[in-house]
Order: sequence, then C-alpha cells, then structure tokens
Amino acid sequence: MYIVLVVLLLGVLPAGSVFAEHSVFHSAASIPFLMGKWFTFWAVGVRLGLAGLRQSFQPQFTARRIFNIQSDDMLPIVQELGLANIAMGTLGLVSLAVPAMILPAAMVGGLYYGLAGLLHVRRSEKNFYERFAMLSDLFIFGVLAFCVAAITAPR
Repeated sequence: MYIVLVVLLLGVLPAGSVFAEHSVFHSAASIPFLMGKWFTFWAVGVRLGLAGLRQSFQPQFTARRIFNIQSDDMLPIVQELGLANIAMGTLGLVSLAVPAMILPAAMVGGLYYGLAGLLHVRRSEKNFYERFAMLSDLFIFGVLAFCVAAITAPR
C-alpha cells in the first residue's frame, strides 16, 4: 500500500492535475507553473502531511520498515520528524488556496526531499523500502527544483 500511495502522490495525481488544468480547463498558466502548483500540493502538501501523521501516530513504520531500526529508542525522534512533516505538509496544502505560497512551499519541500534523498544515498545498508524512499525523494526533488528554477527565471 505504501508504494502505491507514494506513486500516486508523487507522480500520477500531480501529473493528472497538471493535464486536467491545462488541457481540460484550458488554464492560461504556464506548464512549469502548473507543475509547481500541483506537485507542491500533492508531493509536499498531501504526501508530507500524511507521512507526518503516520510518523506521529505510528512511528514504528518509519523506524522499522524504512530504516530497519528495531529499538523503540528512536520512536520519539521519528515522532518529531512527523511534526516537521505535518508543518511542511500544511504549507503545501495552503499553497493551493494561496498561490503566493507555491514557491516557498516548493522550495522548502524540495530542499527537504533532496536532503533526505542524499542521506539515503549515503547509507550503505538499504532495504527495499529505503531504496524506494531514496529514489522517490530524489525524483520529487528534481521536479520541484525544475519548477522553482522555471518559475523564478527572468523572462
């Protein structure tokens, strides 16, 4: 279920939202702006918000499944990570209603995904779930970095 949810939130739903707004609703906004809007909403807002809730209320999943840490000693740290994800997720969700927040949310979320992806890269002992987290983190970092660069580029 975790894999399906991540694929939906980091790929299918944002891409489908961009397509719908551009092709079905004929938005005048540029494709990079629409990508920034929808990838920020789904990947930063919904994905990090849901991850934060799970980490706060079920920290064992992240500790055991992703990082292969069996001890309960790390659970309070995972819960605090969850609170940070809820905070970033809230920013991403708000960006849909307040377009001025898209760029800050994309920057914060993208930077988080990129740095988390690099931490996964550095770890030599990775299980399947951590490898998947690493690849999905680096993918969404690349998408959000492209969006931030395109939105802020001089015209």
